[in-house]
Amino acid sequence: MMAVLGSACRLIHFARSTVSLSVRRHSTVAALAQSATLETQENRKPKTGILMLNMGGPEKLEDVHDFLLRLFMDTDLMKLPVQNKLGPFIAKRRTPKIQEQYSKIGGGSPIKHWTSMQGEGMVKLLDHMSPETAPHKFYIGFRYVQPLTENAIEQMEEDGVERAVAFTQYPQYSCSTTGSSLNAIYRYYRNRGERPKMSWSVIDRWPTHPLLVECFAEHIQNELLQFPEEKRDDVVILFSAHSLPMAREERRGEERRGERRGEERRGEERRGGEERRGEERRGEEEERRGEEERRGRGEERRGEERRGQVVNRGDPYPQEVGATVQRVMERLGHCNPYRLVWQSKVGPMAWLGPQTDEVIKGLCERGKKNILLVPIAFTSDHIETLHELDIEYGQVLGEESSNGMMVFQCGVENIRRAASLNGNPLFMKALADLVQSHLKSNMVCSRQLTLRCPLCTNPTCGETKAFFASQKLL
Repeated sequence: MMAVLGSACRLIHFARSTVSLSVRRHSTVAALAQSATLETQENRKPKTGILMLNMGGPEKLEDVHDFLLRLFMDTDLMKLPVQNKLGPFIAKRRTPKIQEQYSKIGGGSPIKHWTSMQGEGMVKLLDHMSPETAPHKFYIGFRYVQPLTENAIEQMEEDGVERAVAFTQYPQYSCSTTGSSLNAIYRYYRNRGERPKMSWSVIDRWPTHPLLVECFAEHIQNELLQFPEEKRDDVVILFSAHSLPMAREERRGEERRGERRGEERRGEERRGGEERRGEERRGEEEERRGEEERRGRGEERRGEERRGQVVNRGDPYPQEVGATVQRVMERLGHCNPYRLVWQSKVGPMAWLGPQTDEVIKGLCERGKKNILLVPIAFTSDHIETLHELDIEYGQVLGEESSNGMMVFQCGVENIRRAASLNGNPLFMKALADLVQSHLKSNMVCSRQLTLRCPLCTNPTCGETKAFFASQKLL
């Protein structure tokens, strides 16, 4: 997601690369080209419906504009001035560049394919594991592309689902991801003035689930074996997650400095002399009016900044990503040195850091030239793994010389990426176990979901939490 947002603020130039990253572009092509062999659910009369929530991604290049339009119009994700005008403008302007990026990973996102495969595997297991809540049916609810969350809810209501589980596919909770999807469910009913026909509950986070940890550990171990044996123990594992903005304090500081400079200028004018008093009075009047306008604009900007920050308002995402990393390394017996790093920073403001590409360069400068990237906040391949990690960082690290050989500018020797969880059967078992445990718990949601961020500025978040907390389970 942030990779797409980032392209609205910077131009990225790509050249042909043969860098030795474990590029998974072929997985995208295979996923999109593979014929549908999954069991259809059309005739299934479900008792329990599991709504798999994610942001989604355009399957075809012609879907990119609508994807971007919905993304830039999502006020849960970002606040823009005159968003109803600026959002469509940015979406239209960025469409060609984002289409170019998707063309480099096979012509579209494979996330719907992987989600369908994971969902089908999950419900097959659930029908055996939890016959009392069967039959189970999965639904896909994407935030920015079809099938949209709202359409999935309509289908669930039409199918006569009795128990509905909103199951986020983001293991670590953030207001900008899971929070936005849950808000979409709440708004669906609020805008229609209806109460749900089915009983809702939420799996809102699962950063330390044992089988999730096992999947990540398995993929890391498999990729470590691809490094030369004599280098293996020296490989640095970089767990990379999408970053989030901290706050925009620097602009508030500039406004305060500007106000002080204005006061100094007004003081000098008042000391100017009697002959200038008339002009000063007129100038002061104009300046007061200008100051009032500036203060008004400043308040608007500060309001936007407060709404624009994520981490400093109390979003739990950084801690939950860190918890996943800690459990994975414990499972691996702390076999290698590691760091948690952050990707997809946008613009000049302060974001969670350090940034993945900067850490790679810094490690190489310090003699650590064998690196394994692990997308720890992503369970399925999409543009942030297939393009940003596999292609974009390859362009940062190396350039192709005239003889076709790769010249590594930062001196890296081996850099690879652990495969995403995608179609791993163990991951499908993890999903099934999460749902089964949730259904048995008889809990509507986690205790964490009921707590708003301490500095939250979005009233819909509170309404959404109250909506789910008030659900009565069957």
